[in-house]
Amino acid sequence: MHTYQEINILKNRLNEYRKTEHPKVAKALEIEYTYESNKIEGNTLTLQETALVIEKGITVGGKTLNEHLEAINHTQAIDYIKELAKDKNNISERDLLQIHSLILQGIDKPNAGVYRSVQVLISGAKHIPPQPLLIPQQMKDLFLWYNENKNKLHPVELSAEMHIRLVTIHPFVDGNGRTSRLLMNLILLQNGYPIAILKGDSESRLSYYNALETAQVQGDKKIFIDLIANTVKETINRVLSVFSNS
Repeated sequence: MHTYQEINILKNRLNEYRKTEHPKVAKALEIEYTYESNKIEGNTLTLQETALVIEKGITVGGKTLNEHLEAINHTQAIDYIKELAKDKNNISERDLLQIHSLILQGIDKPNAGVYRSVQVLISGAKHIPPQPLLIPQQMKDLFLWYNENKNKLHPVELSAEMHIRLVTIHPFVDGNGRTSRLLMNLILLQNGYPIAILKGDSESRLSYYNALETAQVQGDKKIFIDLIANTVKETINRVLSVFSNS
């Protein structure tokens, strides 16, 4: 059976349970998503520490202020994409800039919600992001592509494509990965899927970066799209197992 068919069946099962969904389940997944997404970028807070920072406002000794802010900011960005998913079924460039602005608030004010004006190199990656002068047009093209394809592609494929395309443009000085994953999850939420959690441990992170690089350097997106599809499937199965055990 094709992965998308499997995902559709799982999603329908999830919708049956959703009528009785407990907010604590969603909250636990959101904290885990924040923890994993920040871990991919090198944040050293543990899952428990991330939960303490987010839910209790407790500061953790020996961790930097930025690591605390990354947890708090990411949580606010999740709240923002949940609101967007409820209110509208399309996404604009302005929405994306707002997501990025939330990610970097209090960390790097001059660059929050602003496209980069410098050339960047991604350490360890073969892909060289475009010159800053090209970014505004490439971002306009990204949203033109989105509007042309949002009703044609399966939502999981659309979310993976937007993730790849945004991270390849690399429009920001910092926060590109987190913003791309939030954009992906906004598309999933708008289409009735739970948030997909890409893991931040070394092995998972390596698979994720390798799949991205294959898409960027060789133009083969299949591995990356499959990775996202499997992540969506895993997340739905986990939520279903919580419901069936409760």
